[in-house]
Amino acid sequence: MKEMNCCLTLVCHKSLEERLVDVLLSHPAWVRGFSVKPIEGGSQKEKLPSMLEQVRGRSQRAQIDSVMNLDDARLLIAHLKLNEPNHEIAYWLVPVLEFGRLA
Repeated sequence: MKEMNCCLTLVCHKSLEERLVDVLLSHPAWVRGFSVKPIEGGSQKEKLPSMLEQVRGRSQRAQIDSVMNLDDARLLIAHLKLNEPNHEIAYWLVPVLEFGRLA
């Protein structure tokens, strides 16, 4: 079994959430599981589509976290850059010191 040594976080506009989830589900060799949570966010490069978002200065977003193998995470990122190029999708990788189940 591959070492689960990083956490890939993807953040996207809420409208892109299902599209990204579909990509993750279609690559079970890379992604063994993930969590999705609603968040709000904003950046200077972001275009806020609705009047409410423009007034508030932020938009509804989804954060997707997956503990995975670093090499697989890099393959997934390369796949996303090639097949889903979108400045509304941000990502980062952080090391995971240990990952396991309690039972």
